[in-house]
Amino acid sequence: MNIIKRNNVHVQGDKGPVLLYAHGFGCNQKMWNRITPAFNSTHRQILFDYVGSGQSDIASFDNKRYSSLQGYAQDILDVCDALDIQSGVTFVGHSVSCSAGLLASIARPKLFDRLVLIGPSPCFLNHPPEYLGGFESEDLEGLLSLMDQNYIGWANYLAPVVSGEGGGEAVSRELSESFCSTDPQVARVFAKTTFFSDSRADLPLVICPSLIVQHSRDTLAPLEVGDYLHKELKNSTIKVLDVAGHCGHMSHPELVIEAMQEYFNTSCLS
Repeated sequence: MNIIKRNNVHVQGDKGPVLLYAHGFGCNQKMWNRITPAFNSTHRQILFDYVGSGQSDIASFDNKRYSSLQGYAQDILDVCDALDIQSGVTFVGHSVSCSAGLLASIARPKLFDRLVLIGPSPCFLNHPPEYLGGFESEDLEGLLSLMDQNYIGWANYLAPVVSGEGGGEAVSRELSESFCSTDPQVARVFAKTTFFSDSRADLPLVICPSLIVQHSRDTLAPLEVGDYLHKELKNSTIKVLDVAGHCGHMSHPELVIEAMQEYFNTSCLS
């Protein structure tokens, strides 16, 4: 199977350490366009779409595989294998991709040097009193029900929720267009995997150093979630950005770039 074509893989630059970007639910690799220019001269940057997202080969989508975060983690590993990359990767993930990246690092710890986790959440559901993910089960079931009843209405509802008040109309519109361009059946599988997965038990198995980029006012990943991750992930650093919404890499790319560069400089890796 041609993974490069299947996952619509693009490589920018041929020198320097590897930055591998993984987009969130309903998104695609274009969401990183505001970040990658800052690293063009210093890194080899790899972008891809998960199967079923963006310009990937939708015919390769398998409901069973992608009903688990392991399926998305395997996409990450497949891309690295296709490019014959065996070590030295800095993984940059957004939202649910953070969990997929953590699983990939557990499976292949020698492949990754470090992880950059933007708006991560190991579990979106509340499990009081020890964990508050931000949502009750009925909230998320209602979201899936809306997808089934009125997909375009769901996309137009969710986009401004994800972008937040700090995202502005341009980010909200870009998210809505991305949601709408995704096959509804594929989107539903990805949505259920995203919102009902629980990777908290995997966190102690992660040995790779990580940067947690937390948004200060994020409906999908509240501050408590970032604090929880920082506590549970060994060798983690947390940076709270003054950002409203869930997509700082789109709404405030300069803050995310600054956080990444600061972390790269202080973690003694280029």
